[in-house]
Amino acid sequence: MTKATDQHIGSLANVRVIDLTDERGIYGAKLLADLGADVVRPEPPEGDPLRKRGPFVASDSVDQDGASLWHAFFASSRRFISLDLTVPDGVAMLQELVAQADIVLTCDRAFGVNEADLENALRIQSKLIVIDTTSFGQDGEWASYLAPDLVAGALGGAVATTGDVDTPPLKTFGELNFMVAGAYIAIAALAALSHARETEMGQRVDVSVHECIASCLEQVFMFYWYDETLARPEGRVLPRRGSLHWSNAYAVLKAQGGSIMVTPAPDFDNQLMWLIEENVHEDLIDPMYLEPENARLRVSRTMDILQRWVSNKDVESLFYEAQKRHAPYGWVLPVERVAENPQLRAREWYVPYKIDDAEAKSTGAPYHFSRTPWHLTDYDPVDPDTTAVFETIGWANS
Repeated sequence: MTKATDQHIGSLANVRVIDLTDERGIYGAKLLADLGADVVRPEPPEGDPLRKRGPFVASDSVDQDGASLWHAFFASSRRFISLDLTVPDGVAMLQELVAQADIVLTCDRAFGVNEADLENALRIQSKLIVIDTTSFGQDGEWASYLAPDLVAGALGGAVATTGDVDTPPLKTFGELNFMVAGAYIAIAALAALSHARETEMGQRVDVSVHECIASCLEQVFMFYWYDETLARPEGRVLPRRGSLHWSNAYAVLKAQGGSIMVTPAPDFDNQLMWLIEENVHEDLIDPMYLEPENARLRVSRTMDILQRWVSNKDVESLFYEAQKRHAPYGWVLPVERVAENPQLRAREWYVPYKIDDAEAKSTGAPYHFSRTPWHLTDYDPVDPDTTAVFETIGWANS
């Protein structure tokens, strides 16, 4: 368990959170914990199954992996307690924790959700906030369906937009769909907390992973619902387009030494002047491209010229020249280059995660507060001694 001497600081200091999530919601709990909330994560005596997710810290044992890097990241800044919910004392302890909490995060079927008796807690605690996460919502035809990240992305529509015209859909990187849901969980919790502080009234929030993913597809739905207005030759459903933006004005192109995202937007004239300087503008100075009815033709012609032009450019030099000209080109970097990115290093974005006797480096805060800094507390093993849980945590009835 995290040491009693650890003081929670940050914008959510002294906010008490019970984390009863699985992989669908654990990122939401991380976002609150790293903002300074005092987050307690109960787990069964045999251990949290999410601790078995790789990759792992290298172990000296040939037969056994070390601690889970996955768990250390997603369960950061938390206190872990072991509860045996097959006995009355364990259930009573969980319910007492809930009675002292400000926020409870749940995922259906996750450890402790049923035993927490949240309906009763909500009746007693007027300011309690409960964020319930399910794969497809509390009701509807798919309410009982199961969905790991791949299925969630497929049925939510995110996977359909991946891949190229001649490939099948592709799984999104990592567990991106559940991280999207986690961001929405944290937003819901913060919104409900603000409301509770203003009105003294808590609430129960239903977060559907399915709906979280679909909400990120607004441009896809735009083509489906407004196909007559947009008059796209592809019809209401755009085919998979790889890296090509829906406007056709953004594309990842091959250059010398790598790839680069290129676009003439938002200033087509600025891009045209650059091409004129290098005498590769071809017919783009023809006044017909300025006619509103030829906007799509101008995009198509510009991108065609850019593809040939970029193919002979050194990728790094082209990127920095674009920066000087305020053209939003994006140099496509492999993961190992991102890990050594000088901009992120200068902002001290990568932070050490201490895991047992090892130390790993991972991503830090995606935000900077001037008065309530982001930080990690120690990642310690679970404390199997439940008899001193409340003394160690230091929570008192309020």
